[in-house]
Amino acid sequence: MLNAENKLKITFLGTGTSTGVPVVACNCEVCTSNDARDKRYRTSVMLSRGGSNIIIDCGPDFRIQMLKHKVDDINAVLFTHAHRDHIAGLDDIRAFNFILHKSIDIYGSQPTLDAIKEQFPYIFTPGRYFGAPQLNLHPITNNPFVIGDFNFTPVQVMHQEMKVFGYRIGDFTYITDANYISPTELEKIRGSKVIVINALRHSRHISHFSLNESLEILNDLKPEKAYLTHISHFLGKYDEVEHKLPEGVHLAYDGLQIEV
Repeated sequence: MLNAENKLKITFLGTGTSTGVPVVACNCEVCTSNDARDKRYRTSVMLSRGGSNIIIDCGPDFRIQMLKHKVDDINAVLFTHAHRDHIAGLDDIRAFNFILHKSIDIYGSQPTLDAIKEQFPYIFTPGRYFGAPQLNLHPITNNPFVIGDFNFTPVQVMHQEMKVFGYRIGDFTYITDANYISPTELEKIRGSKVIVINALRHSRHISHFSLNESLEILNDLKPEKAYLTHISHFLGKYDEVEHKLPEGVHLAYDGLQIEV
């Protein structure tokens, strides 16, 4: 049995799609809901173990997510891909540089790191502005790697035509922004006790799993528990959708914490 120090704690910093929920200028029943579980920042999680914190994706809500959860130290940021809703908060890493007097390690596929350099040129150009974030870039491939006490197995999924990395850490697997997982990559996930997977809405989408598509995958993999993330307002209100899900499957919500 794992002791508390060795258990992996997952904090859902954000569980919304690229628009977040509520959506600007929308007056639907989800966007006007008073249920805090219907308020969704852009998708991100924090992995914590033994005093170390690793963030997966830092989107445009990164600053407020860090403040809300009183995060005073991070060891690394691990990216799934380079869409703006997953990288737009990169500049706010500089607060950790200033307060902690250290650079922050950044991990992602080479195409992801190249896109980050292109979208944030002032961070990486020679003679850069002194207040720019201080980052150490680490390219990863579709092979296991280690960050401190965390052992990661990448799971390559497709986001329409873009290759995106999900990650397995022990008995926990995190998948976001996917609409296809090959049989080979699916086998990497099999055996996970807890799976997080995206479920955008009820109807099919060109680059994200629908609710039914995610449930089909979970029915095949049969984890002990599963949580759905990267949710849009089209999926419906938390309280109404949660009660219709199969046993062991739940809607994730911002601020939810689980241990594996």
